[in-house]
Amino acid sequence: MQPTHSKTIGYILWIFGFTGAHRFYFGKPISGTIWLCTLGLLGVGWLIDLFLIPGMERKAEQRYKSGPIDYSTAWILQTFLGYFGVHRMYMGKWITGIIYLCTAGIFGIGYIYDYFTLNGQISERNGAKAPPFKKAEVGLIEG
Repeated sequence: MQPTHSKTIGYILWIFGFTGAHRFYFGKPISGTIWLCTLGLLGVGWLIDLFLIPGMERKAEQRYKSGPIDYSTAWILQTFLGYFGVHRMYMGKWITGIIYLCTAGIFGIGYIYDYFTLNGQISERNGAKAPPFKKAEVGLIEG
């Protein structure tokens, strides 16, 4: 089975961990947002993540489908060229890629949306149904 996520890319994104980039990459958008809003839990969570990255990588490997679209390439394109839609063009989504190019990632909203959904979009393009959020991940309480 071809790997989907890279520890190396995870550690590179961890350098900017106070933004939550590594957590978004490994499919943890809720905690990625928390890291972004709290600067990596004021640096404490950021330091702890140094040791948690191998586990996050293993879980991402189990959760997402490998295939022709490389997760690391798409994430690098999203991070640095997302406003121009290059990551969408890479995935074969040419129409929305061109729309992003002409509208600066639909005025930034689409760029942010893709941070939350990029792993699922890639997995879907690679031939698997996008994995749903786990209730514990979203913080829903059943009553």
